[in-house]
Amino acid sequence: MNAHVGSWAPNRSKRMATLALGLALVLILISGSGTRSSAQERGSHIRVVVNLVQLNVAVTDKNGNYITGLHPENFAIYEDGIPEKLATFAEGNGPARALVDLAQADAKAENTADHVEAAALQQPTTVTGSSLDSLVAFILFDTSNYMYRGFVFAQDAIADFVRSLDTADKIAMYSYSRDLSRVAPLTPDRSAVLRGVRNTVAGDEAALYNTLLLTLRDASQYKGRKVVVVFSNGPDNSSVVPPEDVAELAQSAGISVYMISTQQAKLEPVSTAVFERMTAATGGKAYFAKNWRDEKRAFASIRDDLAHLYSISYYPRANPNRGWRSIQVRLVGDELRKAHIRTRTGYRLQANRFSSDTATAVVPSAEPTAGDPGK
Repeated sequence: MNAHVGSWAPNRSKRMATLALGLALVLILISGSGTRSSAQERGSHIRVVVNLVQLNVAVTDKNGNYITGLHPENFAIYEDGIPEKLATFAEGNGPARALVDLAQADAKAENTADHVEAAALQQPTTVTGSSLDSLVAFILFDTSNYMYRGFVFAQDAIADFVRSLDTADKIAMYSYSRDLSRVAPLTPDRSAVLRGVRNTVAGDEAALYNTLLLTLRDASQYKGRKVVVVFSNGPDNSSVVPPEDVAELAQSAGISVYMISTQQAKLEPVSTAVFERMTAATGGKAYFAKNWRDEKRAFASIRDDLAHLYSISYYPRANPNRGWRSIQVRLVGDELRKAHIRTRTGYRLQANRFSSDTATAVVPSAEPTAGDPGK
């Protein structure tokens, strides 16, 4: 029996409207405007395209030790039960290796894409090895009134994590209470991130899911591997979006979410369950620290995890499903029967609205192909 990843399977059909409403509410809160776009006034189209799906995959034995040295032939990927062919493969910090002609595969994906409505075509961006090699990390730090105790210890643990995270090409430092504060935008400059850590101050109520959603939106604009590391000291008491919808956005954008929380969150069983399910669904992990030493150990564990992930990708084969698509990764080989896999469990196709008379149309995908806004 091959090892496979389990899934967090909420009732998605009943929550689709809730997801759209929650996203709209948060965007309205931060933008303060509900102005109709000029593209809608000119007449727009909706088009859905999947170019490349990228997965961060952790493989461990029964004792939780990482299994290294695996090869592409050791992995089998299924999307909605359809077997997929690996396009790229990398282990740990090693370079991504192309297993197919990426340019031809991109063009083929374009020709077989799922169209909600026909529209002007654009050749999708070719995915290069360098973009798949990169890792960007977003740190989201709870500075709500839950953090009055142990604030400095948490800052120290985050600072140590930033200094030691050699696997990340760029790091961003965000903090949150009721609102999100981008104290250090994504940068390769570790000193700028460390200044951001030290400049954080305790605030008021906690809106974890609102601010995590905004952090995920920022992270989704970048190519390559993406992770969000959350330090939360307590439950959410101010958000307007449910955690299930935030988790679905992370899965669809291919972002692994790691959460470190204190024992304060354990006082509320609902928060504990949500943290564990959300991280598991995205391929990340949840930690509950009893003291500052546990916090440092949790950050060290995340750093170790990121250094041992397999990065694999594929171009989806023809699939009539235009909604949520489940992903299952299995291991091939008798010696791997008892191994465990951790990765995201699926994604939802993202529709893009644009004008038919626009010369350059944006092509969305399960793995975003937008340029790096930090450049």
